[in-house]
Amino acid sequence: MDVAEQVSKHLPRTPEPTIPLVDQYCSYYQDLFPDVRSYEYFKLLHLGIISNLKRKSLPELEKVLGVSSQSLHHFLTSSPWLLSELDQRRLNKLVEILQGKKIILIVDETGDRKKGNKTDYTARQYLGNVGKIDQGIVSVNVYGVYQNITFPLMTKIYKPKSRLKVGDKYKTKTEIAGEMVRELKELGLEIEIVLADSLYGESSSFLEVLEELKLEYVVSIRKNHGVWMGANERVRANKWCKFTRTFRDGKRETRYIREIIYGKKRRITYWEMTTDTENLPKNSTSFVRTNCQGNLKKRLGDLYGQRTWVEYGFRQCKQELGWKDYRLTKIESIEKWWGLINSVYTMVSLQTKPLRELLFSEEEKKEEIEEKEQINSWKTSLKKIMMMIEPLILFWLITPWLKMVNSSGLLEGLNNLLSITHGSKLYFPTG
Repeated sequence: MDVAEQVSKHLPRTPEPTIPLVDQYCSYYQDLFPDVRSYEYFKLLHLGIISNLKRKSLPELEKVLGVSSQSLHHFLTSSPWLLSELDQRRLNKLVEILQGKKIILIVDETGDRKKGNKTDYTARQYLGNVGKIDQGIVSVNVYGVYQNITFPLMTKIYKPKSRLKVGDKYKTKTEIAGEMVRELKELGLEIEIVLADSLYGESSSFLEVLEELKLEYVVSIRKNHGVWMGANERVRANKWCKFTRTFRDGKRETRYIREIIYGKKRRITYWEMTTDTENLPKNSTSFVRTNCQGNLKKRLGDLYGQRTWVEYGFRQCKQELGWKDYRLTKIESIEKWWGLINSVYTMVSLQTKPLRELLFSEEEKKEEIEEKEQINSWKTSLKKIMMMIEPLILFWLITPWLKMVNSSGLLEGLNNLLSITHGSKLYFPTG
């Protein structure tokens, strides 16, 4: 249908295209946006967030997207789309794609420095990635891991007691985490095991939620962790046993593990793992508790080692996708920004081999193997998508000069490049 017919029939115009990958992924959410312009900004922000810009602030995104930062700011602060609907749609799609396959659940929090008190829920509090108490904002996050591929599941803001608003109810980080795990379980995700650091490992209320949901867990605990024992009972440590820790890249390393027994044997077991039994170096010695059963000496190290994926996941969010680059002060807008980051992260994860294989029939899988390069890591997927969008970003960057020179040859060349890479044609974004 051409533009004249759309106008005459008072029909909404067709959204401007970006690149097929982004258009196809974002189309799943199109009906969540009240108008075409809002949906276009949703797609453009996916492009901008995944671009190779070092900072993803709205003024920086304006330079490569060809729309004003004020328009993007309005989309995040005033456009009447609901983050809850976007998150629910994304989670439903992940449940559908996974088809009952078991995933590892990783719980952690992240904090970012924020000066002053203008930003909602900033306070002097412990910021995990900084490693000390500072002025900042903290969120609790849950990631999924499937065959070494990470993808974000849920993010919720932590609200310090000193910054609560009217109507707010104070919840600890561990209470927030417990609620999220419960929601994900009820959503239908098949959870193989839950991994978390000592903040959650020392929380009886969080562990009670996992026990209630009949979920296995391996959680870190403090070195001075206490357990109730009888008057005549004592703490004893078994002999060190050697095991081989296998990393995601196939590298192997010798480690040591021993069980710590508090009084008598219990269903919940406690373990110490290290690289050096003599010196017990702080950075490579861990104390954990678990409700997993069986011979744990050989598998516990690799199980708990999966926790490093949460650090990997946040590194991608912070360094590559601009998790903390927002210049917003209201929590509703900040959460929308984080929701977009999680959406982009999911889009990248879905291009990796393990998740792509879940999307295709056996015949389509054979075609994939024959015709396309297999992407086995999130980072490789990101780099490939960055290469796909660079011609389009380049076009938008040089748009101001195209009006001043005879650029038909340049436009033809860029159009050919885009057609070769992913079949798109150039268009001028407006805003």
